[in-house]
Amino acid sequence: MGIRAVDPQSIRNVTIVGEPAEKTRVVRRLLRDHAGAPAATVVHRVPGLGEHTIRVAELSSHAPLADLERTIRVADGAVVVLNAATARASRFETILRVADDHQVARLCLVTGLDHPAADFDRCVRAIAETRGARPLTLHLPLGAGAGFDGVIDLVPMWALEAMAAEFYGSRWQLAEQWYRDLVAAVTDKDDEVPAAGRAPRKIPPEQLHDRIRSLTRIGEAVPVLCDAARHDGDNATLLDAIIRYLPSPMLVCQPEHVLDY
Repeated sequence: MGIRAVDPQSIRNVTIVGEPAEKTRVVRRLLRDHAGAPAATVVHRVPGLGEHTIRVAELSSHAPLADLERTIRVADGAVVVLNAATARASRFETILRVADDHQVARLCLVTGLDHPAADFDRCVRAIAETRGARPLTLHLPLGAGAGFDGVIDLVPMWALEAMAAEFYGSRWQLAEQWYRDLVAAVTDKDDEVPAAGRAPRKIPPEQLHDRIRSLTRIGEAVPVLCDAARHDGDNATLLDAIIRYLPSPMLVCQPEHVLDY
């Protein structure tokens, strides 16, 4: 059997962090369709970016604080899982602060949106109120609880504007406001930002991806995703985000990593 060379830039080492049941559910789902790959490895192809290898580790938020800090500190990137129905997740703020202290790029994945007590806005506020990076909401949930019906992906939204406005109906106005907030958050101060009441500035999806990636990798932003996989069974959205926004090992410049391996 031949040996295939792997470009280090196409590798993502990601640690899934959260409550034991939630993070285990996410990890098992990601690995479910990759039984032939090496242990805890996902091979995923993103249109335009080619094939990538994602190595998955998991960390319980209930781990001892010393273990929690050490594991996050040496991670290339992290996905922090937060259940929308939980009023206050154990150590959620601590996890984000540790990641911020050690400049670890991270995403937040909001799960449990189909639970009657789900509150997506509360999750976004919790991230915003934690010292460190500001949240970048990339998904807007369609309904909540029993009425949860998937998500609107805000990044490519304007490429589908003509049909999406009709398809989403009254929800389109809310999506438009969230899109405006996303654009304002990633727009340079020298760029023109639309005033309230004006049509949102439309940024090509790839350009918006680039801005989100830049802010995430330097630790200034935390992309927030909604977990719709339990609703539609599709893991591609989370895998795409890991590849697009989290760094390869070649881009992780943390001297303390050398001492921990």
